[in-house]
Amino acid sequence: MLTFTNVSKTFNPGTPNQRVALDNVSFTIEKGEFVTLIGGNGAGKSTLLNAISGVFLTDAGRISLDGKDITFLPEHKRARNIGRLFQDPMKGTAPNMTIAENLTLAYGRATRAPFRIGIGKKLHDTFREKLALLDLGLEDRLKTKMGLLSGGQRQAVTLLMATLCTPTLLMLDEHTAALDPATGEKVLKLTKEIIAQENITTIMITHHMADTLEMGNRTMMFDNGKIALDVKGEERRQLTVEKLKDYFYA
Repeated sequence: MLTFTNVSKTFNPGTPNQRVALDNVSFTIEKGEFVTLIGGNGAGKSTLLNAISGVFLTDAGRISLDGKDITFLPEHKRARNIGRLFQDPMKGTAPNMTIAENLTLAYGRATRAPFRIGIGKKLHDTFREKLALLDLGLEDRLKTKMGLLSGGQRQAVTLLMATLCTPTLLMLDEHTAALDPATGEKVLKLTKEIIAQENITTIMITHHMADTLEMGNRTMMFDNGKIALDVKGEERRQLTVEKLKDYFYA
């Protein structure tokens, strides 16, 4: 469960470039909820994920994850329980390291196991099994450097890295935006399957209205650092793309 209580963040305070990115935001996301998050540029979406990740400290309020106050917890310690994918497929991985080495790093981060050169048979077989589920033929390319993969392949592996050990929270920051439509659709399908299978609490930023309603079970819209819309259950099931656009452009 993720809880925000009166969280605020202002960048460049007291200057002509002052911008209120989060304005006294409060909400709770229950365990297993899959929230799709929308809003215009500068609405506060990525700032929200950065606040959760610990990229910066907030100015006010409290953030808790699974009942633990993480408001002042360093970013690297939060990363043990939080998985995150970015829009750029080049982010979140080491391009000069192999698929196996990247997966080992992700496994070690989640389990706090020390990084070692080479992997044992048990871990090797686990990686092959997980990669096979992606249906991209990557289970036979464990020694291939990540930088040699296509954007879609790399994003699929990054998704696997983020969920290799089920995180408390998974955050997807427009993780298919840089992919071509066919590849993006495949990565979205993999995303939906993995999240459903592991019942992972998830926040996904997207600019695609259709994906907003097709994915997840709750939708939130941000505007000027505030929650402008928060729907789930029957209210969300009755929501159409056209109605959502009306809210978005109001």
